Amino acid sequence: MERKRILITGAAGFLGSHLCDRFIKEDFHVIAMDNLITGDLQNIEHLFKLENFEFYHHDVSKFVYVPGNLDYILHFASPASPIDYLKIPIQTLKVGSLGIHNLLGLARSKNARLLIASTSEVYGDPTVNPQPEEYWGNVNPVGPRGVYDEAKRFQEAMTMAYHTFHGLETRIVRIFNTYGPRMRLNDGRVLPAFIGQALRGEDLTVFGDGSQTRSFCYVDDLIEGIYRLLFSDYAQPVNIGNPDEITMLDFAEEIIKLTGTTQKIICKELPTDDPKQRRPDITKARELLNWQPKVDRAEGLKITYDYFKSLPKEALVNKEHKNFKTYNK
Repeated sequence: MERKRILITGAAGFLGSHLCDRFIKEDFHVIAMDNLITGDLQNIEHLFKLENFEFYHHDVSKFVYVPGNLDYILHFASPASPIDYLKIPIQTLKVGSLGIHNLLGLARSKNARLLIASTSEVYGDPTVNPQPEEYWGNVNPVGPRGVYDEAKRFQEAMTMAYHTFHGLETRIVRIFNTYGPRMRLNDGRVLPAFIGQALRGEDLTVFGDGSQTRSFCYVDDLIEGIYRLLFSDYAQPVNIGNPDEITMLDFAEEIIKLTGTTQKIICKELPTDDPKQRRPDITKARELLNWQPKVDRAEGLKITYDYFKSLPKEALVNKEHKNFKTYNK
């Protein structure tokens, strides 16, 4: 029986590379695509020797061509951390607008099902907690985070337009804070930021008074949820995340205990439009996908910390990604 073929954009990134692993494991032919603006080929280099894996170095904001038949597309190409999208705002907007338009056109021409990676950031700084899919959000479109939030909101709208107008098979996953091996230590997200500071012997930085909350989902759980959603019959957005909520102050204390650092916690000014609460309502995922997270935070954090400790020392240095200046156009 011929293998199903799947295109994964953003394939050299944190989540994209784990998705490549999962679909290789499920015996798909995986076509990986990434412009390497924030991705790293080291995340997928172990797959290059496989005959059912191929890689395209390409920016999906430009015309996308893939020869042969295509059964599924996963659109995970996008800067996803505040440090990234604040330094490359135009590229962030382009991948969420031109990129999704190109991929929807490709999906239509190939009669492929397309799943897009949306985000809990579509809810902005929420006025309800936890956040159900029916909540429309509280987003500042012209604030510093608007380049990411609105790119994802537009991406959802464009995807649903193709679904309703053209009858295209589409799926939308709203991803909440996720962590695990292959995260970049210096990408600005809270967990690698804390662990990076601990490994460098720096004080851990909490913004505001540390009372704002996040909910962390281990990457293997997230990938399982995405896999189930792709093969479901549900086209509306679905939250995938771990509803176990924790304040940033308590989380910093957990990281100090995990890493054994003697550094203290310091507070800095809260960034503009930083969400005060983030917790998914996963009722739909439970009912529609029979999914819920299985890995508890203590277990997931230990695996993630062991991964970061194994990195070469130069990975601990805070430095700008080599491609940022090239792409900030």
